[in-house]
Amino acid sequence: MRSRAGRGSIGRVLVTPTSRAALAEEVVALVAARPGRVRLVLDGPAPARPGELAAEVATALRAQGRATVVVDAADFLRPASVRLEQGRTDPDALLHRWLDDAALRREVLEPAAPDGSGRVLPRLWNTRTDRAYRDDYTALPADGVVLLHGALLLGRGLPVELAVHFRMSPAALARTLGEDLQWTVPAHVRHEQGAGADLLVLADHPDRPAVQRTP
Repeated sequence: MRSRAGRGSIGRVLVTPTSRAALAEEVVALVAARPGRVRLVLDGPAPARPGELAAEVATALRAQGRATVVVDAADFLRPASVRLEQGRTDPDALLHRWLDDAALRREVLEPAAPDGSGRVLPRLWNTRTDRAYRDDYTALPADGVVLLHGALLLGRGLPVELAVHFRMSPAALARTLGEDLQWTVPAHVRHEQGAGADLLVLADHPDRPAVQRTP
């Protein structure tokens, strides 16, 4: 395959270098093209900074008149007694026991569906105090947007309209994660097997991302 200026090809896959700002603009365009409520998940390990992108996208969407609620998946983890039942450094538990999928569906994703009630709870569980937050519900209008960001989210069948995934290689994860989080690398590697997305971002160097597309 002949490469284009500024782009590289790998087999039948096209890799396009981009910037954080341009990436935010592309995600905003994907959301803006959809009428009605939109649920978007930004899935990626912490070093890829999906929450940072969520904040930038939310700001741009609000400027366009789209009410937007940003939800951090870390605020929908299970209590410590459940998360840490198999120890503090178990990759299997991180994948299957930490996130409260049912609460995330019940309190955020199902109400934010096009035909949902629009009554969204931005935060549920404070892992620092191991107690529930006291947040009020937010009323999401008929054209509102939920931006859910966090790690290890895709592959769970969460009901969303759009998905962006930040992919990092095992070497990049090992390089960028702190020593206390090296135990999470196997979970991230296994997560890649089911992390299909509408937009795939290669984020080994988070400040210099690239978008992988199929021509």
